[in-house]
Amino acid sequence: MKKIRAAVIGVGYLGKFHAEKYAGMEAVELAGVVDTKAARAEEIASHVGVKAFYDYRDLFGRVDAVSIAAPTPLHFEIGKGFLEQGIDVLMEKPITETIEQADVLIDLAEKKGLVLQIGHLERFNPAVKAVKELVNHPVFIESSRMSVYNERGTDVSVVLDLMIHDIDIILNFVQSGIKYCHAMGASVVSDTVDIANAHIEFDNGTVAKVTASRIANKNERKIRLFQKDGYISLDFANRSIVHVRPNGGKNNCLIPGMHMEEQCFTEGDALEEEIKSFVRAVIHREQPEVSGPMGRDALKIALNIGRQIRESHLRIKQ
Repeated sequence: MKKIRAAVIGVGYLGKFHAEKYAGMEAVELAGVVDTKAARAEEIASHVGVKAFYDYRDLFGRVDAVSIAAPTPLHFEIGKGFLEQGIDVLMEKPITETIEQADVLIDLAEKKGLVLQIGHLERFNPAVKAVKELVNHPVFIESSRMSVYNERGTDVSVVLDLMIHDIDIILNFVQSGIKYCHAMGASVVSDTVDIANAHIEFDNGTVAKVTASRIANKNERKIRLFQKDGYISLDFANRSIVHVRPNGGKNNCLIPGMHMEEQCFTEGDALEEEIKSFVRAVIHREQPEVSGPMGRDALKIALNIGRQIRESHLRIKQ
């Protein structure tokens, strides 16, 4: 079978890992890495044993598929360029800066029959995949994604940097339109929003409370789902699930008539699974697991939350 010629555009913190994963795949020939910082491009190219490029357009005609891990403001320009050239794209989240830009990329990919996958990495966490099988119309969801401060990523708000992961996961669990969304937040140490909270009500009755912060004193990534047949707690960092449900007389938890079961998923590499999923979609010409429209849906809610927080700040200043 002919190998997929791939490249990575933007080899900063995350792009480096993309390059390493491609380099280790039998179905892929890593054709090069691109970064506008020549020293960084050379460093990563040497590390994975490929050629360094400094302009993404130099890859036109040389590759079949690319990962775009450049800063978010560059996603639209670079993604559009590759799609126009008939090249499949794995775009790191968020898909773009605006809904209008996302629509252009989605339409372009559809018209050309190309793969446009969005890098919502948590979808490939083995614990998330296991929980998906247990979710049955949750009535209430609570998510918290807390991080100690790291300057990397502060060029965008915590909503686009962190919260959007949980927005995407919740949308995937609930599978319903949104009736109402109210958000609050604040800028504390950066020029963008550092802590945010959103209350989301879905058309099917599910309610979600979503919190994200990058100024916490510890890292935490959890989602708790309450449904008629029990309770599920998902810990992303530890890749573990706690499932509490009715179980005929067996009672090993504090809730009468309920049974608690814990599962841990120590095996698995989410980024490797994400890239393997993309490569499969490219080879078999099929819809990716996290499609462009899914990335758009998560972006739309994230932008709405960000807008509400900004407008709240403006009202206070006035």
